[in-house]
Amino acid sequence: MTNPRLLAISGSFEGTTYALDGREMSIGRDKTNDLRIPDRSISRRHCLVKNDGAGFSVVDLGSFNGTFVNGEAARETAIRHGDRLTLGDISFIFFEFETETGAPGAVEFGSEITAGSTVRLEKKDAIYLNSAQMLTALAPDETTARSLSALLDLNVRLGRLRDLESLQKTVFDSLFEALPARRGAILLFDDDFRNPTAVFSRGRTAGANQPIRLSQTVAEQVAREKTAVLCRRVETNPAFKNADSLLAARTDSLLCVPLAAGGESAGLIYLDTDDPARGFDENHLQFAAAVAGIFSVVLENVRHLERLESENLRLRREIRLEHNMIGESAAMQKVFRFIEKVAAADTTVLIRGESGTGKELAAAAIHENSERSAKPFVAINCAALQDNLLESELFGHERGAFTTAVAQKKGKFEIADGGTIFLDEVGEMSLAMQVKLLRVLQEREFERVGGTRPIRVDVRVVAATNRALEDEIKNGNFRSDLYYRLNVVELRMPPLRERREDILPLAEHFVAKYGPKCKRKVDGISREARHLLTNYDFPGNVRELENAIERAVVLGGTEFVLPEDLPETMSEAAGAETPVLEYQKAVNEMKKSLILKTLAQAGGSYTEAARILGLHPANLHRLIRTLNVRKPL
Repeated sequence: MTNPRLLAISGSFEGTTYALDGREMSIGRDKTNDLRIPDRSISRRHCLVKNDGAGFSVVDLGSFNGTFVNGEAARETAIRHGDRLTLGDISFIFFEFETETGAPGAVEFGSEITAGSTVRLEKKDAIYLNSAQMLTALAPDETTARSLSALLDLNVRLGRLRDLESLQKTVFDSLFEALPARRGAILLFDDDFRNPTAVFSRGRTAGANQPIRLSQTVAEQVAREKTAVLCRRVETNPAFKNADSLLAARTDSLLCVPLAAGGESAGLIYLDTDDPARGFDENHLQFAAAVAGIFSVVLENVRHLERLESENLRLRREIRLEHNMIGESAAMQKVFRFIEKVAAADTTVLIRGESGTGKELAAAAIHENSERSAKPFVAINCAALQDNLLESELFGHERGAFTTAVAQKKGKFEIADGGTIFLDEVGEMSLAMQVKLLRVLQEREFERVGGTRPIRVDVRVVAATNRALEDEIKNGNFRSDLYYRLNVVELRMPPLRERREDILPLAEHFVAKYGPKCKRKVDGISREARHLLTNYDFPGNVRELENAIERAVVLGGTEFVLPEDLPETMSEAAGAETPVLEYQKAVNEMKKSLILKTLAQAGGSYTEAARILGLHPANLHRLIRTLNVRKPL
């Protein structure tokens, strides 16, 4: 029976199952996907899982971190039952059928019931796990001594291990050494035992790793009640007369013991044997329960360690990157991951984005996280200078090269030798300057203005533009050969309207920055002002936001940034019918009325009016300017 689905086996969604119901399922972080996974390592549109009727395949959609099938990068790759899919930090197992036939080993669930020769063992009755019972119930015979020695040895060996694969191998070694088991399986799960997060199976002899048939009722009982179960004489037990797989495998007896972590079911251990002469007994059940108890404690510790390591890796990725940018949004996290990857290379980078998006900060971050960080980072705005001055700034000049050249001067390229040069607004360069820049990029050498000696430099070039260079090439304003030299790797800086969740953190940062500079105590931003900020599109992006907050800090008269402290364009953009604005408008009118009445009471004296209102005269003047109060004649 087919039941196609993806089971997350790692990452923040470990243990979650996603059904593949339709012919095509899109996966990504964006809300428009059929399967949305809000994880930073997943791209907005990461991949497609398709079913063309003949089988399933996965198609990568140009994701940032790639899509992998069994460790191999996938563009459009067929996937089969049991394949491992990795998207960013998330790994899945693809199941097409009801049977779990993943590697290593596999299990299948039967639906038979159990009765008859069945022994149940609760935790309180597990002798080896209860020191008081062990002292009174165990006879000091050779078998008991061997069991205790084996358990002690297992405890020591498991305590040294830190990964699941080594743990399950060691547990199987101990079980097969002490018990007459033919095959065994370890299932780890979170909620539903039918959808395990990990499956390990093993046979006593080589080549015995065919799928193992588990009794669904036994497994469910063990998982639900956390009670160990032993079933004997399966072939003659009427309860198993319809269990074809168990009978075909000539299973004589089986036992199943629970794994519990933190009081919750974490998995189970299953063992069976086909030898009637050496079937399982209650001593074997006690031993298996003791092994499971030891394994459960170690398993919980290892899983906790894995979670800590995963979180540590995530935090290391975040703090490893040196930068002065602020942003918790998915768009900025993508920028940070790009910078982390590209910084280590020495390639030319073209940063694109609207004015005020922080292109220079991104360029500086690329430099600071590169091997050139100990050398200079030199920035120049190509739009700020005319051609003759720009050439002199970039390449330097010799003494006497022109009238005002009274001494030799090194250019930006020469100063940046060994480091990084940032060419901001490179799209504003004239065609003549573009030719000279292209030669530097190709040859890594230039001549100073008025000079004859070529100067070689080792410089990484990072350029930035807010123009659509492709259109500029069509219009004949930008050289295509220079474009391809600059656009080796491209980074797009998102505008602020595409990352609104960063507006308030940025605003609070600028309040903290400009409060001390303006010698004002500003405790925060009012609710109404926050509403205006988050609903404004900021065509000038972060630079406009910074200017707005600096203005608010300078002009404000209270301990909080208020709507009237912000530029009027924000209130206008929000719309006059907004309840917050209507409220604020009424407040402003009341303030105007109070100031006018107080001025009249003070005979027109601003100083006396400020005293009556309990304000500093400078603050009163700010309010009058902000509210556009006109003093009555």
